[in-house]
This record gives sequence, C-alpha cells and structure tokens, in this order.
Amino acid sequence: MVRYKIEFKKKDCLGCGACTQCNNWKIGTNGKASPLKWEFAKIGCNSVAEKVCPVNIIKVIEVKE
Repeated sequence: MVRYKIEFKKKDCLGCGACTQCNNWKIGTNGKASPLKWEFAKIGCNSVAEKVCPVNIIKVIEVKE
C-alpha cells in the first residue's frame, strides 16, 4: 500500500498563506503554516500546497509500506 507524508521546514515558512488553498493547511497563531495531518492515504490537495509554496519548503513524500 502506498501512503504519503509531509516533510515541512516550518522555521523557513514566510506565513504567506498560499498553502492554505489546501484545507489540510492552516496558519497558526505564530504566523507560520502547518498541516493538520502529516500522513495520509491519498495525496489530495497537498500537492497544490507543495506547488504554490514560494520558498519550496513543503514536500509530499511517497512512503511504500
């Protein structure tokens, strides 16, 4: 079974909110983005968050079990 996980460099986040086009992402009270879920069965809109991040700190990685 193929699963996906997010690798994210939060310290480098600009807080621009572009990733929040995906409902798995939110901007916290610290002004930085973070995913609600880090691992999932389907990639869904997380691929959009990965593509629109202006500093390329979001990576969706395929994990084979």
